[in-house]
Amino acid sequence: MEKEIKILFVDDEVNVLDSMRRQLRKRYDIVTALSGREALEKMKTEGPFAVVVSDMRMPEMDGIQLLKEMKALYPDTVRMMLTGNADQETATEAVNQGQIFRFLTKPCPVALLTTSIALAVRQHRLITAEKQLLDETLNGTVKVLSELLSFAKPTAFSSVSRVRAMAMDIARSLGLSSLWQMDIAVLLSQVGCVTLPDELLSKIYSGVELSAEEEEMYRNHPKIAASLLEHIPRMENVAFIIEHQFKDYSVYAERSEYIEDEDELSLAAQILKAAFAYDMLMFRGKSHEEVIRDMSHQQELYNPRVVKRIKKVRYDDTSQEVLSLRVQDLAVGMVVEKEIIAKNGTLLAPRGQELTWPVLQGLVNFSRKVGVKEPIMVRMNRTA
Repeated sequence: MEKEIKILFVDDEVNVLDSMRRQLRKRYDIVTALSGREALEKMKTEGPFAVVVSDMRMPEMDGIQLLKEMKALYPDTVRMMLTGNADQETATEAVNQGQIFRFLTKPCPVALLTTSIALAVRQHRLITAEKQLLDETLNGTVKVLSELLSFAKPTAFSSVSRVRAMAMDIARSLGLSSLWQMDIAVLLSQVGCVTLPDELLSKIYSGVELSAEEEEMYRNHPKIAASLLEHIPRMENVAFIIEHQFKDYSVYAERSEYIEDEDELSLAAQILKAAFAYDMLMFRGKSHEEVIRDMSHQQELYNPRVVKRIKKVRYDDTSQEVLSLRVQDLAVGMVVEKEIIAKNGTLLAPRGQELTWPVLQGLVNFSRKVGVKEPIMVRMNRTA
């Protein structure tokens, strides 16, 4: 019994669908649709489906058109065609456009049908298992890399934990489809900062004016990060987003026809730019209202759609109670309210740094060997 596996059969003949349901209902969860449009609606409302089996000749939308659209919308669903129209041209077109897994002809023996569906289900499992493994491995590796880099450049990387939820919220609200790319772009957006002197980063976050040489060094860090990432498989788009995070919105706005249908990667880069700018200004002590006013008046720099979203949802945590604790009382998920300094003057965690388990262990170890100035001012993470 594999009742958790859902199969969608599409045919404009009710008797055919009834036959499929009788033959397979004891093994799979069978859903039927009488047209291509109904099938797409059921994919949206009752999915996900492991396998879709479609007839060829149907009114309004034939099987090839349906499977081609499903390939674009639901690439993990394995596609099969079951038809009485078995000419070579139909089979070739179905394979080329719908990239089907099996092409079966009516009447189809029960043994052949059940075997074909079992193989399709197995193919679906292989696709989803590999994708899940790759995604989990990639995301896990990125998270570890991000946390390790936070020890090297805590000032720069503390902003990542503050910006991450904001950037993902904006991306979702603006309809970005590849949210995993946005998430990883935020996590690795400051990788290039490992090449910058600590004094330069302190100047930037304090709002101190930079020299021309320092400004050039800072604005070059996204290119450094992109050059490190672009050769890693599946990271090319992430590298593009990171590289273009300083690009002004006016560059896009000059092409009005482009703005009507913004490229997702460019929009992701604009989200990154605005989110980090908002965080930087808030870090320097400005209020939410002041930051929004400043950014709204700089439409040549920031995408108005992104700024509008930031304005709508406050991302500051000023309403939360600040706690005064010792190192031994700190917990994962707390956010540093006032920078944590070792007794020898070393900066251990800047304001805004989220205390992850590795960061917390580092503080505990440092307090034992060198000592940490206490009490430590923290607040609870609003997303925790």
